[in-house]
Amino acid sequence: MINHHSPDLWKTVLEVMDEGVMLVKSGGTITFVNRAMEQLTGYSREELIGKTCAVLDFDCCPRGPGGESQGPCPLFRDGQLCNKSCSLKTRDGARVALLKNAQVVKDVEGQVLCAVEVQSDITLLEQKQREISELRDLLTERYGFHGIMGVSPQMEALFDLVKKAADSDSPVMIYGETGTGKELVASAIHRLGRKSGGPFIRVNCAALSESLLESELFGHVKGSFTGADRTTKGRFEAAHTGDIFLDEIGDVTLSTQVKLLRVVEEKVVERVGDYRPIPVDVRVIAATHRDLRAMVADGSFRDDLFYRLNVIPISVPPLRDRPGDIPLLIEHFIRKTAARTGKRITGADREAMDFMLHYGWPGNVRELINFVEYAFVVCPDHVIGLSDLPLPTPRLHASADFGREDSVEQDRKRKLIEALLVAKGKKSAAARMLGVSRQTLWSWIRKYSVNVELLTARSGE
Repeated sequence: MINHHSPDLWKTVLEVMDEGVMLVKSGGTITFVNRAMEQLTGYSREELIGKTCAVLDFDCCPRGPGGESQGPCPLFRDGQLCNKSCSLKTRDGARVALLKNAQVVKDVEGQVLCAVEVQSDITLLEQKQREISELRDLLTERYGFHGIMGVSPQMEALFDLVKKAADSDSPVMIYGETGTGKELVASAIHRLGRKSGGPFIRVNCAALSESLLESELFGHVKGSFTGADRTTKGRFEAAHTGDIFLDEIGDVTLSTQVKLLRVVEEKVVERVGDYRPIPVDVRVIAATHRDLRAMVADGSFRDDLFYRLNVIPISVPPLRDRPGDIPLLIEHFIRKTAARTGKRITGADREAMDFMLHYGWPGNVRELINFVEYAFVVCPDHVIGLSDLPLPTPRLHASADFGREDSVEQDRKRKLIEALLVAKGKKSAAARMLGVSRQTLWSWIRKYSVNVELLTARSGE
């Protein structure tokens, strides 16, 4: 009859195990290791027994300010450790990826005897995961276009038009809502174009006042205005032999539009405070979220400049119009954020994915990136759930009275509600998401009878 309590029997069992096993006292002193643990670490048991587990430099142990191991050990505080991913340092200094399971053992009186730790080598598994990640990266390259992600017919058409625009030196006008990736499109045109060997200069026209914008675009001479203590060349001169990207061109004042028109037509600039023309060889790529034709009609944008810039119009589709791209984008941004943060989040569960597939995305791809980054901050697990997303359930995103409005009004009201939800009722933030002024936002709130306080209160239910 087998004596199941025989120490020799249990020692034999531990010795034939493939996993590394060690026994540790509450102070961290190692009292036993099996043969697999010797093979895993490169240390002999004589070198390990009597030493503290700090010799193996487990990266899941508490660390002091200088990186040294620091107690107390959470294992003896919590009593167990289940499927903890970590690594240890071998005798030759290499690190081995592990899956650790551990349990504190107590006597009949509840006094701690030791902890049993079982280390499973997952180096091959991690290698396979890296190979899978590399294959995913290859697939991402296949489904991407110079940093722009998409496999939908709308994006395929966009990629084709970008290639054709790049073959020309004519001005390009890129239309699209905020967050759709207009700057990525402009960058792709530059990289594929004839002027790719030259500079690519970006200017956000909405971020500067009129006087500062003119100085940035055309440069200035010393003494031309207060604070002009030296002569400075502008962005058009800096972009010579290359491309200049004028983002939010619809925000440029009429007086600046006149000067832009001359640059586009005559290929010369005049610095502020100077009259001498400076020739520039620059292709202009402009972008806006506004309706420039409507602005031309109401006199807020010059028709001659519009027709000079609108030679090759390109429209970037909003994310809600290409839902087939959403899973690809989510996976792409999860992998990028995981690589940057080191947090092991691998995807989203069905409920979270279903929400994101049906959400209206008023902030487009930029908002989706924010969703993923927020989820990485709050998600306690390896998979993003609905509760990890920064929005309430989608039941608040539709209203029965939408059907009684025409399609334009319906779409505008839906975007308004979604922006207010995302901004948690903050009107300035919602206005920025929608690309409108606070006054316009307030007029829409009154027009559509949106109760912001009630809406945000319901979103927290």
